[in-house]
Amino acid sequence: MYLAIIILPLLGSIVSGFFGRRIGVGGAQIVTCVSVIVTTLLAIIAFFEVGLKDIPVSIQIFRWIESGSLVVLLGFQFDALTVSMLIPVLIVSSLVHIYSIGYMSHDPHNQRFFCYLSLFTFMMIILVTANNFLLMFIGWEGVGICSYLLVGFWFTRIAANLSSMSAFLTNRVGDCFLTLGMFAILWSFGNIDYSTVFSLAPYVSENIVTIIGICFLIGAMAKSSQIGLHIWLPMAMEGPTPVSALIHAATMVTAGVYLLMRTAPLIEYSSTVLILCLWVGAITTIFSSLIGLFQQDIKKVIAYSTMSQLGMMVIAVGLSSYNIALFHLINHAFYKGLLFLGAGAVIHSLADNQDFRKYGGLRPFLPLTYSVMLIASLSLVAFPFMTGFYSKDFILESAYGQFYFSTTVVYFIATIGAMFTTLYSVKVLYLTFLTNPNGPLINYKQAHEGNIFICLPLIILAVFSIFFGYITKDIFIGLGSGFFSDNSLFIHPTHEIMLDTEFAVPSLFKLLPLAFTLTVCAISLVLSEFLPNILISFKFTRVGYNIFSFFNLRFLFELLYNKYITRLVLKLGGQTTRVLDKGSVELLGPYGLEKGLLKISNNLGSLDTGVITSYALYILIGLIYYILMAYLSLTHSSLLLLIMFSLFVYFFFEKVKVIGKGSL
Repeated sequence: MYLAIIILPLLGSIVSGFFGRRIGVGGAQIVTCVSVIVTTLLAIIAFFEVGLKDIPVSIQIFRWIESGSLVVLLGFQFDALTVSMLIPVLIVSSLVHIYSIGYMSHDPHNQRFFCYLSLFTFMMIILVTANNFLLMFIGWEGVGICSYLLVGFWFTRIAANLSSMSAFLTNRVGDCFLTLGMFAILWSFGNIDYSTVFSLAPYVSENIVTIIGICFLIGAMAKSSQIGLHIWLPMAMEGPTPVSALIHAATMVTAGVYLLMRTAPLIEYSSTVLILCLWVGAITTIFSSLIGLFQQDIKKVIAYSTMSQLGMMVIAVGLSSYNIALFHLINHAFYKGLLFLGAGAVIHSLADNQDFRKYGGLRPFLPLTYSVMLIASLSLVAFPFMTGFYSKDFILESAYGQFYFSTTVVYFIATIGAMFTTLYSVKVLYLTFLTNPNGPLINYKQAHEGNIFICLPLIILAVFSIFFGYITKDIFIGLGSGFFSDNSLFIHPTHEIMLDTEFAVPSLFKLLPLAFTLTVCAISLVLSEFLPNILISFKFTRVGYNIFSFFNLRFLFELLYNKYITRLVLKLGGQTTRVLDKGSVELLGPYGLEKGLLKISNNLGSLDTGVITSYALYILIGLIYYILMAYLSLTHSSLLLLIMFSLFVYFFFEKVKVIGKGSL
């Protein structure tokens, strides 16, 4: 059963990719959807068996690498963390497969699309179930390649090509650091197996653990789109909407957070890495919330929202509350997947227009889509008793509950970020469904709900977004829960803050995020509905214009990257090519060798004078040189080397002179 969870999506991908023409579009859709749905059902069974019954499963396939004392086994492990990650990955993946049948119905390359989707699901399963860092890295690289293929699926569009290259290259930066971290583990621990590394972690120097943890953190920052390596995520919205829902809601972007949770037994022994996680997550949360507030593309707003929520998860990792981070990751997958699929339904019904300034008044035309996006938005802003409420607010309370100065500051930063999250959620709902119609008339004449393949995943995810958090909160973050008793999530006893979070945080700070949310929601609606002239007049002032431009241009991050990093690298590469590749290598290589040999041959040719006494002189000089070499090699070898070096230098400069004349 456990091997079937791994293999089935790969089989679906192979059938759809290699036999797509033979089985047709319908056949490819059926094969891939059935394989992923069966995998999902098996993963749910595994969740009950491994997680709730506490029976971890380990599968060893064969010896993969043997080199001296290093033995790497190709194997998979299913513990509480693995089966918990498989639930959102496979449920969202199977629903996206079903949704894609309706959304991509008019696309001529359906087989290729479903092949990529299933391959991505397979690579994500490899990443999650691997029992060593090397196999995990193969899954890590695999999801990067699949995201490149899926984002650039419509390869005839220049924007899609640029976005896929941006995603690929930005992730390469993180992958380099992850590779360095793996080499550091191999050097210091002598193995890359999870169990070996984690059991030896307490006995290794904290400095080594810090170096490894920082490398892993940078790798996670690239994959999970944290500040500094975030620019690929909004650009990746050029791909089809099902891709945005799958990659950028539930699966690939959570891989970085998963890596940090998986390496918890290692990074728990480095306070530096934990404090870095805390601040990276806090800055990402408020940074992305501010940018998302000023975007006009419906998918980009949701993308920045994803980035903000990932920042929350990294904050939870920095607080050593890995179970809360995991709980928020699972909850977030459902309501963010629902937001993306709902946005896709709106885009699909309005002739592929993504600018929500040209929407408005769609509630009577798309009642189901409006309902599910309202549910997803309420869950996103942590409205009480929705799925997002149970994890997001708990992260904020945990930040306050550690009672350090830095965590208290992070609490207020994250609360402000949550406040902006509310603002852009209200903005999307208001401008899309509630305000006066702003689009062309033909769009409203054609606006309609999607078919059963589009509507069914929306309804299922809406149910998850309402009930999942309430049903599972005691499993993941309950004080008496033994769900992670297999030590798949390790929290050092001195870092445990669950009791303080639950009972020591004052009620004021527990209610503050909700108060901010409701207040900001009310103010934004009043300003939009009753006092719009205030906003418009402020926007036309010089200060308002500059503020709006600065945030709309995403803190000028792309400008700074292009000006100071990309241009510098390109200049350095150009100079290196000119000096090394086309310079010294050519000089000592083919071009210089050719010119030198021609020069020597011409000089030798000039010796042919036809005078017999000249030939006798040459023979005498050669004989004396031969005897001198034999004598010097026996007595003064250093003098011989000096003479030979002098001759080499003479010929080298002669060659340079010849090349210089030739180029002139």
